[in-house]
Amino acid sequence: MAGDTRVGSPSMQMMALLYGSILGRLVSVVAEFGIADLCADGPRGVDELAAATDTDPDTLYRMLRALASSGVFTEVAPRAFALTDLAETLRSEVPGSMRDHARNWGSSEYLHTVTGLGGSLRTGRPSFDTHFGVDWWSYLGSHPRRAQVFDRAMGNRARQIGAAAVAAYDLSGVRRLVDVGGGQGHLVAAVTDRYPGVHAVVFDRPEVVAGAPEVVGERAEAVGGDFFTAVPAGADCYVLSSVIHDWNDEDAVTILRRIREAMDPAGRLLVLETVLPEGDEPHMGKLLDILMLALVGGRERTEREYAALLDRADLHIERFVPTATPVGVLVAAPT
Repeated sequence: MAGDTRVGSPSMQMMALLYGSILGRLVSVVAEFGIADLCADGPRGVDELAAATDTDPDTLYRMLRALASSGVFTEVAPRAFALTDLAETLRSEVPGSMRDHARNWGSSEYLHTVTGLGGSLRTGRPSFDTHFGVDWWSYLGSHPRRAQVFDRAMGNRARQIGAAAVAAYDLSGVRRLVDVGGGQGHLVAAVTDRYPGVHAVVFDRPEVVAGAPEVVGERAEAVGGDFFTAVPAGADCYVLSSVIHDWNDEDAVTILRRIREAMDPAGRLLVLETVLPEGDEPHMGKLLDILMLALVGGRERTEREYAALLDRADLHIERFVPTATPVGVLVAAPT
């Protein structure tokens, strides 16, 4: 073969980057078919897995072999596979489960969005809107089954972020907490588990927050509304978890202003987001930023950029609290 094929050479490093998209797609495929759940009790042969999932045995073997070469599953005997720590995350309903997240990322909607990045580069606009003719949120509103997969993925993420946030930030003394854009209440559930005396409110679009009672039960109040218009008033703690990164600067400032209007004078706003490091430092948020650009026109931001948004809403950052996840807590107070 012509060219530089040495392992570790720049050409081969670039090849590995290009082939990485195939690996991600394979993770999504085996997550969709529930392969990890079938291996929960021990190694399983490919023929057995194929029969259980109505798939082609040879194709399934080749996919699992490729995944095992990157540490997702391991071939413990010829054509028999077992879980690894990475494959364990593709099981359903286990701590740290990424199955729904993998299914969401492997959807045709996300794939079309990423494929259309060239259009976003030319226009600065979300490629999703161009391909589907509507924005992401409107699309979910008219495709309830797709919305269900997305909501489950975001619920998984919210559980992990919530657990890390309440472990890192002390909420002792908080009387009333409002989770703005709180989805189905997974973060609030983490809060009320640790601080049962907090009066918590999950606030989101009516069709989203309708599922919150199944998650929080009687531990919290579910309120539907539009955070561009108003949010529940009178809380001493507001939370925005993975919300601001969905929106451009103007929309983000509007959301922050609605919260500032509702806050107690001595209240605090906790912004839970992936805060990007400056410069070339590697960070998964820099790739997530590209998805936000292409899917919804949002963006990940540095601490300095968040400070500028908060300042426009008469808020300022008091401190930044890192967590055990890539998401940190920006603690903001009224100016």
